[in-house]
Amino acid sequence: MKYPTQILEIENGLTICIPNPELVKPTYEQLLASNATEPFPFWAKLWASSIALTKFLIAQPNWIADKIVFEMGAGIGQPSFAISNKAKEVIISDYNKDAIELINKNINLLALSNARGMIVDWNEFDYSIQADVILLSDINYAPSEFKPLLQVIEYYISKDAVIIIATPQRIMGAPFIESLQAFIKHTHVETIIEQETEVMISLYLLYK
Repeated sequence: MKYPTQILEIENGLTICIPNPELVKPTYEQLLASNATEPFPFWAKLWASSIALTKFLIAQPNWIADKIVFEMGAGIGQPSFAISNKAKEVIISDYNKDAIELINKNINLLALSNARGMIVDWNEFDYSIQADVILLSDINYAPSEFKPLLQVIEYYISKDAVIIIATPQRIMGAPFIESLQAFIKHTHVETIIEQETEVMISLYLLYK
């Protein structure tokens, strides 16, 4: 693990390791000094969308109870860990190897027998992954990524899966949500306090 971690109690009384927020940037700068291609660890933060998705799933566990849950672009994977005691199986994925290393560390820490970490890039997606529910938080930030991600979402909807998307209300992400309007059956808004500021997170539930 490149980034120093600390222990944090998340929702449902679970305790996991997360990158120490105060050390992420200086650690990244040290890594960058020796490797100019070192990617910034956007995965290494508990984003407001992830927190909102976690709160929603805990309040409405019927969406994931006894289901195979697949979180894509999970980063730290807070939502998956928080509902792992309700789901039949949890697949926690990210394209970043460091994120998966931490996810697997937390799976071992929590002694979860129904969870597994997996490297997944939706640009080169493995359509053999089976799931009943797909979790996506704060993934519609890069327009260049929209097309392959939309293909994955549409595939799972065609297989009768439920897609749950949590996203901040940002302008650049609006076209992504608009392209999914035909599948959006429910909407919900969570207000998250981030650095003493209220952040409005929209949640969309998509299915046939």
